[in-house]
Amino acid sequence: MKKFFGKTICMAAAIALLASCGGNAGKKAETVDPEKARQDSIAAVEQAKLISSKLAAMAEEPMFDIITTEGVIRVKLYSKTPKHRENFARLAFEGFYDGILFHRVINGFMIQAGDPLTKDEANAASFGTGGPGYTVEAEFVPEYTHKKGALAAARRGDAANPKKESSGSQFYLVQSPEACAALDGDYTVFGETVDGISVIDRIASVQTGPKDRPVVDVKIITVKLVEE
Repeated sequence: MKKFFGKTICMAAAIALLASCGGNAGKKAETVDPEKARQDSIAAVEQAKLISSKLAAMAEEPMFDIITTEGVIRVKLYSKTPKHRENFARLAFEGFYDGILFHRVINGFMIQAGDPLTKDEANAASFGTGGPGYTVEAEFVPEYTHKKGALAAARRGDAANPKKESSGSQFYLVQSPEACAALDGDYTVFGETVDGISVIDRIASVQTGPKDRPVVDVKIITVKLVEE
């Protein structure tokens, strides 16, 4: 058991949020259509207004359906972790999670997703290192523990991240509370599964290869608010 915990804690600590930028040197400048740029700008403003209105209208503890290729996992976001609650909701409303893979799956531990790099197989070597380009301040609440189905934020390890700030988008769902108990107070738990525990177990049991990636892709189709 000690050896197993060492492995699981190592895996959790290795969750990374790294920014990568592609070089554009030497590329020919593209012609910009002023009218298209104007229309895109207007659309972006309208989209931002719509998302803001949705956030303002959300319940104190909203529920979201994480619709995957293996089934639906319904989660409730906690009111006492408002920064994580709003961030997850905003990304869902933006469609950020659409098409993202569960890139790390460890049976008897947890299932992890949220890396936008996983939308492109060309990024396979970097799966697990992507995010939206920001972190979220830690919100540790003693009553929120790594119970079965808990929704928690991944993050970089302590050496590079002494404040234990969360990844801007990567999250994991607890399959084994016993294996994840050592993470209490070190990783922000900001929600729980209210329906779909069996889907978590099903995803956790798929065959995996190097870096605990499923051999057959398990994908998030979309994440949507459950309307009351």
